[in-house]
Amino acid sequence: MPGNNLNASRGGAVWIYQPWLDLVVGCGAWSVPLLLLAYFSSAASTLTWSVAFYALALLFNYPHYMATIYRAYHTKEDFEKYRIFTVHITLLVALTVIFSHFWIRSLPFIFTLYLTASPWHYSGQNYGLFMMFARRAGGQPTNIERRALYAAFLGSYAVLLLSLHTGPSGDPLFISLNIPAMISSRAEAALAVATVACSAFGLSRLIAQAGVRRMIPSLTLLSTEFVWFLAPPLLSLLKHFQVPQSRYSTGVLAVMHSAQYLWITSYYAKREAATTPNRPWRPFSYFAILVVGGIALFIPGPWLSSLVFHFDFTRSFLLFTALVNIHHFILDGAIWKLRDGRIAALLVNSRAQITEGAMEAGSRTMTALRWLAGPSSTARALRVGTAAALLIWGCVDQVHYYFALHSSNLADLKRAASLAPYDTPLEVHLARQALEEGNPQDSVAAWQYAIKANPADPAPRDAWLRYLTQEKRLDEAYQLTDGWLKGAPRDAALLVNHGILAQQFGHAEEAEMSWQKALKLDPSQADADLYLAAEFEKQGKLENAISHYESFVTKVVQRPASNLPPAATMISVALKLADCNTRIHHPDFALRDYKMARTLAAQTGERKLESFAAVAEASLQARLGETSQPLTLYQRALRIDAGLDDEHSEGVDWYLYAMFLRDNGFPARFVYASLLKSESLLSADTHVDSNGDGNGNGNGKDQDAAAASQARKGLEWQLGPQASIIRGDPGPILREALELKR
Repeated sequence: MPGNNLNASRGGAVWIYQPWLDLVVGCGAWSVPLLLLAYFSSAASTLTWSVAFYALALLFNYPHYMATIYRAYHTKEDFEKYRIFTVHITLLVALTVIFSHFWIRSLPFIFTLYLTASPWHYSGQNYGLFMMFARRAGGQPTNIERRALYAAFLGSYAVLLLSLHTGPSGDPLFISLNIPAMISSRAEAALAVATVACSAFGLSRLIAQAGVRRMIPSLTLLSTEFVWFLAPPLLSLLKHFQVPQSRYSTGVLAVMHSAQYLWITSYYAKREAATTPNRPWRPFSYFAILVVGGIALFIPGPWLSSLVFHFDFTRSFLLFTALVNIHHFILDGAIWKLRDGRIAALLVNSRAQITEGAMEAGSRTMTALRWLAGPSSTARALRVGTAAALLIWGCVDQVHYYFALHSSNLADLKRAASLAPYDTPLEVHLARQALEEGNPQDSVAAWQYAIKANPADPAPRDAWLRYLTQEKRLDEAYQLTDGWLKGAPRDAALLVNHGILAQQFGHAEEAEMSWQKALKLDPSQADADLYLAAEFEKQGKLENAISHYESFVTKVVQRPASNLPPAATMISVALKLADCNTRIHHPDFALRDYKMARTLAAQTGERKLESFAAVAEASLQARLGETSQPLTLYQRALRIDAGLDDEHSEGVDWYLYAMFLRDNGFPARFVYASLLKSESLLSADTHVDSNGDGNGNGNGKDQDAAAASQARKGLEWQLGPQASIIRGDPGPILREALELKR
């Protein structure tokens, strides 16, 4: 923002409009109460405040962008002076808008640039206003003092920048630099101290020159800078919460910045109008132009790209928002800071450097703009009609946003979708709500719109496939994935899903090819490794299966905790690895994998899997000639089994324990009691299943019960009369069996 043209003597006026307005809006004295109000009110009513902030954008955020456009384009002189920005940079941004709609991966990069630059833009405006008020108060800072003050504003932004880029990003649209928290916290503390020191040094002489009272606006602006950018990151160090990346570009802070911008730009517009007799100051017309122009900058683009070209409305809106902001940052820096002749000489092209084509383009543009602003009835009708259409469009956009927020109300979601049908997040919400309310036809229609709008987004595709598989409509799901692959043959996630469906229909070779191609396109597709491993294991290609199981584990453990698969999946993979290694006679690796499965199951409370892993590990160790460790593992498994409602598994484990005790020379009474317990559990479980209350597999359970019974009978002649005593009360011996030591 400017300050160099507003120098005043010590006795000159400090204020722009009125002291209260300048302090509250221009200097940001309302920051603390508004931030607290927004924080507590939004926590109580997120929906209300989301609608309120979106509505405020029409009156503050959008017009403040248009104020920059108005400043750069409203006269031929300004247009020519800043031609590199008004023509060349503008064309470059416009081309970027078009290009980014076709390259979906560009959105996070563009949005990260926008979110990172926004607070610097806010901070730069605070610095410009600080210097403006200091000079109006009579302050004349030296170069060193000015640099110290600039460093203070730069330091506050740097603290926020570090906070934004600390650790991994929680927002898919924001690419964090992932700075380690230890490094970031120390750097933030050092920068905060340096910022305070620079502020004190820069202010000391200014206050001595102008006096504390006349420096109140500048001091208020400096405190606003600290409240906006220095305080939240430092509080996060104490409270251990991360500053949201989007916080400094949306919500109440953006509204305050925009109001501040409109406050000062309206002053400049009024001041310039006073020096031009044929351009009287019309505040109502000025603000009407800003409101209508702001709507024109943000709203028609996403709506037209969605309705005409079927681009995803939300993605298009985010792209327009980010790129219009970036253009605003560039243009704003040019039109205000270039009042300094030295900077202008460095950044503005001379007439000799401007190409003839560009001059003609500028001339034609200015001629068209002058005609549009002229007195002819046609131009007036066009202005009024365009303004009315844009205002109506802005209202429609507000209505669409309001209805889209009601994600639990199917009727409102349908109303929002009828206004903007190619809005992927909206259509996904609509489909989910329609399914919950028993309207699958609406869900299918919503998924179709979502996929047309953004074919690269797997969310609507996956939701549709889940619905079809749950409804056992596998043939339809298979045909859909086959059709989608024709349009997106390099979509790794889609290839994985297609392979799953192909396998369901017995097309093992097609499934394997799909998964292999998915891994080639995207090696991070861990699920493809898992499916390939299972397929290779089924085919007896155990070396290949082990390779893919291990690849799955390696990829998964590198994910953040929030993105890990269920613990049961990891435990099952470890058990499969152990089984494969056992079958190819790699007992050391198998024992490692069994131990990994058992430990993970114990840590995550998967008691049934822990019991299974302990018994499997014990059986393998027993085959290798070990005794002490298998004994402990069997006993651990049996204690776990006692707390589970699975009589069959418990019966099998008691049988395996009995065989272990027998084979390792333990007294026969322990073997016999264990077999009695096994037979009792297996017989009871088989009886329940034969009555239709189990889950099938009766033949296998009968065989297990028969094996236990046969082994028990073989011991009875050896024990003689002692067998009948044990049968009468096996409990004490069983308890003793669970405490046996080698």
